[in-house]
Amino acid sequence: MRYEVVLPAAGSGKRMGAGQNKLFLNLADKPILVHTLLVFEHDENCTGIWLAVKDEERPFIQALIDKHNITKVKGLPTGGEERQHSVHSCIKEMSAVDVVLVHDAARPFITIPKITELAKVAYEKGAAIAGVRAKDTMKVVHNGLIKETVDRESLWMVQTPQAFRYDLLAEAEDVAEKVGFLGTDEAMLVERLGHDIHIVECSYENVKMTTQEDLIFGEAILKQRK
Repeated sequence: MRYEVVLPAAGSGKRMGAGQNKLFLNLADKPILVHTLLVFEHDENCTGIWLAVKDEERPFIQALIDKHNITKVKGLPTGGEERQHSVHSCIKEMSAVDVVLVHDAARPFITIPKITELAKVAYEKGAAIAGVRAKDTMKVVHNGLIKETVDRESLWMVQTPQAFRYDLLAEAEDVAEKVGFLGTDEAMLVERLGHDIHIVECSYENVKMTTQEDLIFGEAILKQRK
């Protein structure tokens, strides 16, 4: 199933504490962003990559794209203050495609077979997101006190990619913009339209590089895969 992918890349990465965009930090021999780009560059079903970026970082990102021979990038629109705004800026510049994926640029370990599965389910059902089952016991806490233990059998930790039919995601983004609604992810915007979201079980290796500890995990994953 052919698709195009949106990568929001205009974040600040404050929790990483690196003093720069965390996507530029090296993981083994390449920046995190390049690792992620190469996954989609090597997927024959990916027909286009869109990166929402900060204006001041656009030249550097373009230089990385050129240096690593990334050929599928179709645009580098200006990102917004929030992830949702960055995704919408890309959607507005895209031509209609069957399926569009939104993926965290800081998740470099997603695999092509899992991307293929998500795109297929999204095409058939309208919307599909990656996730993993909660492994730990989950508690509801208020003011430092445990109020409830939640049955983890029904709980999933959501990841990306999140995959949608293009027209469905475009409508969800437009409606959210009109009413001033800010969601935590694209699936939340689609849920507001009353559309079902299907979950595709992914891997715990599909970790997002958010903190310094994640870089350690990332190095270990790369070493194991090699």
